[in-house]
Amino acid sequence: MAVVRTAPGESVTFRALGLLDAFDTQHRVLSLTQVSRRTGVPLATAQRRLRDLVDGRLLEQRPDGLYEVGARMWRLGLLSRPTSMREAALPHLQDLVARTGHTVHLAVLDGHAALVVDRLAGSRSVLTRHLPGARLPLYCTAVGKALLAFAPEPLQDVVLSSMTPHTRFTLTDPAALRTQLAAVRRTRVAESL
Repeated sequence: MAVVRTAPGESVTFRALGLLDAFDTQHRVLSLTQVSRRTGVPLATAQRRLRDLVDGRLLEQRPDGLYEVGARMWRLGLLSRPTSMREAALPHLQDLVARTGHTVHLAVLDGHAALVVDRLAGSRSVLTRHLPGARLPLYCTAVGKALLAFAPEPLQDVVLSSMTPHTRFTLTDPAALRTQLAAVRRTRVAESL
């Protein structure tokens, strides 16, 4: 995941968001140095801003000095649309896992990525690392392709023009992906290929 770096002159809000964006599913707990490195904010500035975020309970500083998402951020996150969507979808996700035995993901478009809202593991599928809160590429994951297939044409064009390989098997040919997306629309099935 690329961390959004703040530019000089940005508002206080955007500067705070820049620090919060340093945290993701792979980086749940960070040191001051790691936050500084991931955001490009100088250590002294990062320390002042982190202190404000801790005072506002958006982040917590553990006894070992490391930072993690705070209780206020968690509470605010529970008010989001994906959370209410998860609650509405949960019985259907459970039915689908019970019926197929496969892992089921619930995701929404988040810019040019798929934001995983929930994941229920099945007993007959390969273990995935796509945990709730993860942002996945739209062009090389099954859940991403399912969303991209039905996304507006301008979003498809942007995504298809900026594909980069994530593995040696990642499809980065726009024409081939357009063929796959047409198949997804036709069959209502998407695969990670």
